[in-house]
Amino acid sequence: MKTKRSQSSRVEAIKQPGEPAGAGIQRLASLAELPARGRISHRGYVESMTILPRAQAPSFTVTVVDHPAPPGGRRSAVPHLRLVFVGQRRVPGLVAGSRISYEGMVAPLDSVPTVFNPRYEILPERTAR
Repeated sequence: MKTKRSQSSRVEAIKQPGEPAGAGIQRLASLAELPARGRISHRGYVESMTILPRAQAPSFTVTVVDHPAPPGGRRSAVPHLRLVFVGQRRVPGLVAGSRISYEGMVAPLDSVPTVFNPRYEILPERTAR
C-alpha cells in the first residue's frame, strides 16, 4: 500500500493494490478539507435525517458534521455532507447523534456535497472520563 501526503498533513490519499492510478481515497480529518469530487473517508456525527413519504421512491438521507451540536443548538453554519441511501426507507442504528465512519464517492448535488450509498460503520459513543 502506498501512501501520499498532500500539502496538508491531515489529508492522506491511499492507493489500494490493484486500483488504477488516481483512484486513491482521501482520509479527511475535517469536512473543511472536503474536495469537490473524489473518493473520501471520514468520521463524523449524524446531525439530521430525512425520511421520505411512502408515496415516493425509497431513499434515506442523513446530514453529517464533524462534531455534534453544543447544548442549545448551533449558532453558525458548519461544513456538512449529505449521505443518501437509495432504496432504503430507514437504516437501523443511524439516528441523530450517531457517530459513524463512512467512505464513498463525493459529488455536488444541488450545491451540497453528497455521497450515494456509502460504506459505513456505526461507531461507539466516546465516553468522557
